[in-house]
Amino acid sequence: MSDSTPNTITLTVPGMGSDHCAGIVRKTLERLDGVGTIQTNIANHHVSVTIEASGPDGDTLKRAVEGAGYDVAAVQGDEEDANSDAEIEEAYLSQARKRLIIAAIPTTLIMLLMIPHMFWQPIPGYLAIVALLAFPVVFLYGGIATHKSTWRSLKNGTFNMDVLISMGSLPPYLIGLVGFVYTMTSFIEMAATIMTFHLLGRYLEALAKGRASQAIRRLMTLGAKTARVERDGEEIEVPVQELAPGDIMIVRPGDKIPTDGEVVEGESHLDESLATGESIPVYKSTGDSVIGATINKEGRLRVKATRVGGDTFLSQVVRLIDQAQGSRVPIQEFADRMTGRFVPAVLAISLASLIAWALFPDVLRPILDWGATFLPWVNPEASTPTLALIAAVAVLVIACPCALGLATPTALMVGSGIGAERGILIRSGEAIQTFKDVKVMVLDKTGTITRGEPKLTDAIAAEGFEETRLLTLAASVENASEHPIARAIVEGAKERDVKPGEVSEFRSTGARGVSGKVGDETVLIGNRRLLEEEGVAGLEALDDAMAELEGKGRTVVIVAADGQALGLVAVADTLKEKSVEAIRGMHELGLHVVMITGDNERAARAVADEVGIDEVQAGVLPEGKVDAIRALQEKHGNHVAMVGDGINDAAALKQANVGIAIGAGADVAIEAADVTLVRGELTAVVDAMHLSRATFGKIVQNLIWASAYNVAAIPIAAIGLLHPMIGVIAMTASSLSVIGNSLLLKRRFATNNPQGDSK
Repeated sequence: MSDSTPNTITLTVPGMGSDHCAGIVRKTLERLDGVGTIQTNIANHHVSVTIEASGPDGDTLKRAVEGAGYDVAAVQGDEEDANSDAEIEEAYLSQARKRLIIAAIPTTLIMLLMIPHMFWQPIPGYLAIVALLAFPVVFLYGGIATHKSTWRSLKNGTFNMDVLISMGSLPPYLIGLVGFVYTMTSFIEMAATIMTFHLLGRYLEALAKGRASQAIRRLMTLGAKTARVERDGEEIEVPVQELAPGDIMIVRPGDKIPTDGEVVEGESHLDESLATGESIPVYKSTGDSVIGATINKEGRLRVKATRVGGDTFLSQVVRLIDQAQGSRVPIQEFADRMTGRFVPAVLAISLASLIAWALFPDVLRPILDWGATFLPWVNPEASTPTLALIAAVAVLVIACPCALGLATPTALMVGSGIGAERGILIRSGEAIQTFKDVKVMVLDKTGTITRGEPKLTDAIAAEGFEETRLLTLAASVENASEHPIARAIVEGAKERDVKPGEVSEFRSTGARGVSGKVGDETVLIGNRRLLEEEGVAGLEALDDAMAELEGKGRTVVIVAADGQALGLVAVADTLKEKSVEAIRGMHELGLHVVMITGDNERAARAVADEVGIDEVQAGVLPEGKVDAIRALQEKHGNHVAMVGDGINDAAALKQANVGIAIGAGADVAIEAADVTLVRGELTAVVDAMHLSRATFGKIVQNLIWASAYNVAAIPIAAIGLLHPMIGVIAMTASSLSVIGNSLLLKRRFATNNPQGDSK
């Protein structure tokens, strides 16, 4: 390994198809000196290993994993050296398909010969024909990879899934050869069939898991491949990989935005559905930020690139989903403990079954007599060695704990993919499990419930004066100011088709107000104290209206001209469009909703009353928010989630049991959060909670099914009621049922109704 060894090396291990396999890989790598953290992700077959300065290189890691019985398709020190995951996955799927076909053809011929040989007319040389047909299936291209994996695993002191398959196919074939010198039942057909169904299961699992993880692959292909940029006064087309921050990109109607940036010229509507899940195009103009891979619907834009490569929004989303799919859910520890001891236990049960049949056949045979009355494959008349071997092999092939290992990751795969498509990025599996138990939802006010910017809400003219004239005078003077309240008044006037006029002799009195001449009139705008000092008349007539507006938490300024009060203009941080709907949805979920804000009590209460907040804590400083979360945790147990968007929310988001960041907020808040809502609407919190509950529900269903399957099937196989060929079919069906059950999440969330099918 070179001096520029990366801190993290990623191995792609296509055969790591379950948590049991991942556990073996982890334990193998943990034995190496200089290895730090190890993260396995069976969704994309990645093993990410953090190594110390004197730690092993990629080749050493690869040899260790191969020694544990797993092939390594790629060693990735940095993205430039790696094949794409899609190519590796397609190559693995193609190889699995090829092995299946090569095994299925001779196995099908064996079945076609076996039926007439057993039921009608014995075929001369049948045993030799079957042995020749089964040999490539069990020993060559069909089974060689399985047996190599078994050998490496046993040599390394580990027991992977392939051990069970080898033990279920090799002994039957070898015992079947005894038929050439001693007349006995042939088991060669069983060996070929077990191996073929094993390969079929591997292929179908790869196919189904590909469907489950398609969301992340689809995201990776959404970006633009090229970009038009201005270089030396000319427009040229370059690959997206060559973009650098500061490049000016030309984006025509219908084009994708090549990378994250800021509009420097032009206006248009962008389709941001890939990021937010919302189908309505968003208006963008000079100064607005844009997301790479979103689509320009109409106008020509000049966009300055701000983020490229791995720093872009799309790359961050892919990274977050990757983390979520590779993360571990606390309930998974149950499955890990079971699968870690499973294979040795199964080998012991299989051996015990073999011995029991050899020693106590007369005790067990009545069970077969009973089973033969309704199970066509049970043959009580078979010899004791035959029955013993059938029982032992059946235990081996039925007990493969793939279904148990797939229970959690497949549900996480599907759930995180659905979330990404809806603009909900769940960082970890632990958050999914914790989220379902949340009882208290804490909301920041500014930027979370409200828009985070003042907006003109009211214009009330004094008796005998027109509202339009009032707004014209106010907007004309405020147009000369850069104060946020001034900008809100000007923009609000324009939205009401009121055009500001020319102003002269503009003067600002700091936080108290502004003045200027509009035409022949001297206009003064400010708080009551300023206007009283200036001797403005008619203020008393506006007192009631002013008190009412301030009671609603609005900031009110008085407009006067030539010493006479003309009316009131009010601005406020207005509610986001769906805040009321979101909080209603939280109440329907049984949540106690709390607003914690640094704003004053009056403004906070006004917003809380408008949206239906249960509890308000106002005037809370950033450090106070952490204490407030702790207090709620003590009162309600560790079941508190918080939604925030600003830098001042980051510490509180970390303190909460589940931190939820509004995607439009500060990067530090997003980094501190367990869940990120890309579209920035509170309704996504309700969607996220429904998704987390549904995903965790699937995990529990999968674990119950897989556990019950193994608990029920192993004893049945051990007493001889389950033929090995039926067992391998059932084992494959069990794994596929877990994957299929996880994929049902897609159907449940197929419509825009995040609650899914309530049935």
